[in-house]
Amino acid sequence: MSIWHHDIDLARVNAWRAGTLMEALDIRITAFGDDWLAGTMPVDQRTHQPYGLLHGGASVALAETLGSTAAMLTLDPARYRTVGLDINANHLRSVRSGLVTGTARPFHRGRSTQVWEVRIEDAAAHLVCISRLTMAVVPAAAVAAT
Repeated sequence: MSIWHHDIDLARVNAWRAGTLMEALDIRITAFGDDWLAGTMPVDQRTHQPYGLLHGGASVALAETLGSTAAMLTLDPARYRTVGLDINANHLRSVRSGLVTGTARPFHRGRSTQVWEVRIEDAAAHLVCISRLTMAVVPAAAVAAT
């Protein structure tokens, strides 16, 4: 059974990238299933740290993007919004180039909070980063949409 509030249109969701960190880092939402959402990010000069490896902060940006987008898509946007409360990440493997793919799945979807796990893998499906994101569910009037 699907957790999404309405049908997901990937073109519409990716249009939200305009003028945001998602656009700057070329984060794209690429796929979804009944209870997961996936996206990609290139590993290049935009996402490297000085040693030429994927920056941990870039991995966290991908994880928060996927988890927060997924959280939003489970709710009626006329009534609710989600905002980040906490995120943690364990960086397990280095990546120098290519594309990483993250997949967000819910641990908990409650009335006032949601908790999402995001697994980021390299092109060979090696786990690069594991992250947990906690989102607050707030009334739509509390967060102005742009």
